[in-house]
Amino acid sequence: MKKLVLIFASLLFLFSIPMQGQDGDAKGKSDAAPKDVRLTIIVTGGPDNKPVENASIYVKYVEERKLAKNKKIEMNLKSNISGVCHVPVIPPGRFLVQVIAEGWKTYGEYFDISQNEQTINITLARPPKWY
Repeated sequence: MKKLVLIFASLLFLFSIPMQGQDGDAKGKSDAAPKDVRLTIIVTGGPDNKPVENASIYVKYVEERKLAKNKKIEMNLKSNISGVCHVPVIPPGRFLVQVIAEGWKTYGEYFDISQNEQTINITLARPPKWY
């Protein structure tokens, strides 16, 4: 009789643990921030705001890890004829955008993103003339 009570108590204990874990996961998923961000960068230049094509766009961020050191990620992208660049999916947080284009001043700025989709407009300026 004692063995039967002991087996019943241990089975009850084992089945109650997964049920508690599932309730905690459901709450965590609904309150969590978006896992991925879709980023679009539009590069224009000058007072006319005309599109800058073939501009090199660098997106740098740090991928946080729980067990190992954080990993630094750098993407090298190009703008199309319309000056638009679609960045592959990245995690939300702080990242650096640098733009280098021939005939334009170099641009760099940090951004904090927490939305699912974000569009960043960048306007480049002409470099000063050297005499």
